[in-house]
Amino acid sequence: MSEENKIENLEEEVSTAETEEAAVETEPSEEEKLRKELADTKDLYLRTVAEYDNFRKRTAKERDGIYADAYMDAIKSILPVIDNIERITAFASDEKMGEGINLIIASMKETLNKMGVTEIEAKTFDPNFHNAVMQVESEEYESGVIAQEFQKGYTYRDTVVRHSMVGVVS
Repeated sequence: MSEENKIENLEEEVSTAETEEAAVETEPSEEEKLRKELADTKDLYLRTVAEYDNFRKRTAKERDGIYADAYMDAIKSILPVIDNIERITAFASDEKMGEGINLIIASMKETLNKMGVTEIEAKTFDPNFHNAVMQVESEEYESGVIAQEFQKGYTYRDTVVRHSMVGVVS
């Protein structure tokens, strides 16, 4: 039995050694742990940088949008003043006064052009730029042509600030 005990002891030692060897193989080495930690930290860093970049772009876009809205609001408040000055020219009794008013109008339009504001042309009807408030029958013009402009429209860059109010030939 002593030989059997020796064999059993040897078998136990072999199985214990195999178990320890398997445990050593499943446990990651210190280097593998550090590589994984480095990869996780690098991933976190890249995500944080990307998130910050997106935040910066989003806030810049919002800031530009707020600026454009405030700019358009200021332009909208100036346009009625220009309309009223243009209406004065019809009632100017003195020729010199009419010329002075026309100079003021030209100066204001030049300033608006420098600011990026342009007048909408009133030739053919386009619902993106014109607001038809009246239909006119005319043999002189084709259908869809603007016969009369009641109020001028303006654009700032590619955005309509105020639509032209027009009468369209039906």
